[in-house]
Amino acid sequence: MSTHQSRRSFIGHAAAGFSTLALSRHAHAQAAPGQALPEHAVTAPVGIEVNARQIPFFEPRDRARVRFGALQYRSGLVLTSPHRGFGGLSGFRFLDTTGERFLALSDQGSWFTGRIRYAGGKMTGLDDVEAAPMLNSEGRPITEKRLWYDTESLARDGSTVYVGLERVNQIMRFDFARGGTSARGEVLPTPSALRKLPYNKGLEALVFVPRDMKGQPLAGTLIAMSEGGFDADGNLIGFLIGGPSPGQFSVRRTDKQFISDAVLLPAGELLILERKFSWFTGINIRIRSIPLRSIAPGAVVDGPVLFEADLGHEVDNMEGIDAHVTAEGETVLTLVSDDNFSMLQRTLLLQFTLAD
Repeated sequence: MSTHQSRRSFIGHAAAGFSTLALSRHAHAQAAPGQALPEHAVTAPVGIEVNARQIPFFEPRDRARVRFGALQYRSGLVLTSPHRGFGGLSGFRFLDTTGERFLALSDQGSWFTGRIRYAGGKMTGLDDVEAAPMLNSEGRPITEKRLWYDTESLARDGSTVYVGLERVNQIMRFDFARGGTSARGEVLPTPSALRKLPYNKGLEALVFVPRDMKGQPLAGTLIAMSEGGFDADGNLIGFLIGGPSPGQFSVRRTDKQFISDAVLLPAGELLILERKFSWFTGINIRIRSIPLRSIAPGAVVDGPVLFEADLGHEVDNMEGIDAHVTAEGETVLTLVSDDNFSMLQRTLLLQFTLAD
């Protein structure tokens, strides 16, 4: 058996265990009497070491191939750390326009900040990585409140940062102008239908439409999308919060995919990262493009698939996506994976150029 086939088999078993590994871990955190924090929650701000191994080829079976749908592979990293709190990355946003400084969160209520190091346009490692607990309005870790730890989605409006919590289906707002990751969060008022999303298939993607995005009816709106909350027709539910026209919309569900994150491009395209699992094929990911102008209260939106990948490629449980534009005018997409704190999975950081 080839090395790559062995890896596919190994990851296939890991993919099969994505849900059970995550559920058993969270169940343990809830069930232990007197235990306030999930097992891998960060308890205090700390600088951490993160090691990186480069991924030279996205498809090891065809090393000459760099084009995958509408994307062109740039570079990738496998990230590891001796710090037990590093992992479970479920949200990722850049803090600058150069694609270097970043903010990420784990699904155990922890912040991560740092800087991506590049050489010749390719990622080579991470520098200045710091971890910190996410704090509530009283300055205490949000994880001290039962179920308030499954932080799955992340959006930015300048120094204002929004975080979606999946199991309780709430959104918190942080003012990073007041201390960065030490800022205290407040619970954002949300529609009652949002709070009734499924327990473990709730808020999974947040995107803020910039207020100065000219000609966009949704400027100033926070878009929230569920992983697996369905409308009456089996489509995925989304919400428009604040802005000029708040309400509910749907994303047409095809090929049994679930939403895992989204990013808004300057031209007005909403790119939705999706994934699915099959016992026969393992994990599958794809990216769809939705015109922002098509989203409105009561709308059912759809769009073309730009990219697809499976276990024949260097993927894992991809849960985060963001974008930046290079000095040369190229749009670069960055994807991050959630390893579920499992030795069978990997934390990947992948970058692609949007070619079309």
